[in-house]
Amino acid sequence: MRDGGNVPENAGDQWFSSAAAVTAPVRLFWFPHSGGNSAVIAGWQSGLGSTAELRVAQLPGCGPRLIEQPVHDLDYLAAKLAAAVAALADRKFAFLGHSIGALLAFEVARTLRRRGLPQPEWLWACAAEGPSTRRIRRKVAGLPTEEFIEVLVDLGGTDPEVLAEPELMELLLPGIRANFGLYEGYVYHPEPPLELPIRVLRGEADHIIDGKLAAGWALETTRPLPERVFSGDHFFLQQHEAEIAQLIAAEFAADLSACRPA
Repeated sequence: MRDGGNVPENAGDQWFSSAAAVTAPVRLFWFPHSGGNSAVIAGWQSGLGSTAELRVAQLPGCGPRLIEQPVHDLDYLAAKLAAAVAALADRKFAFLGHSIGALLAFEVARTLRRRGLPQPEWLWACAAEGPSTRRIRRKVAGLPTEEFIEVLVDLGGTDPEVLAEPELMELLLPGIRANFGLYEGYVYHPEPPLELPIRVLRGEADHIIDGKLAAGWALETTRPLPERVFSGDHFFLQQHEAEIAQLIAAEFAADLSACRPA
């Protein structure tokens, strides 16, 4: 389903939680990996300081919205998130997406543009191949529970103690499966490149993505495509939390300084 018409009004706070009460000139909207929520990146706000307010996407079936039915239509989800972003677009803002979150952030940005709404100033694509160059090596969303949990163990990023709790996993798996299904079922539709900078961040030991395919993000922007490679695997962000938060905050600060009148 491709979107059309006007985006309905939506309360931004329902879809994006705030990590802390911060008054800042920029908002950073964070789109987590499959099953991720605000608890995964609760410490990032301190690294951003007063430069940016962190807002974390809360998807149905995950985190605080665990009891809600997961969404299986990426276009529908992008439209809801775009409306939520628009409700919070009273200042400059940026997107950061990790894994499937990068793909979702990209589609939210395109939805905003398509509907004539404010757009992000930057997009950080972390641990993700380009939307048009990505490759699905194996579809796992529909695997039996035991096999699916084995996939999660192999991916890393989830507390082993959580994976070992059958009752807890019974609650978590519908949302995680839905996220994987969104990624595996995504169909790329060509549109003009976004007129905003895209930054690619990835881990040098990430066996989930191909670095050459991550370069495909260059096709989606009219700007040069900087890439930073960090030590670590698909979840390298956890190891480099302070460094990356400071990197993002520095870029925000430099841009805001350049915009101030002399």
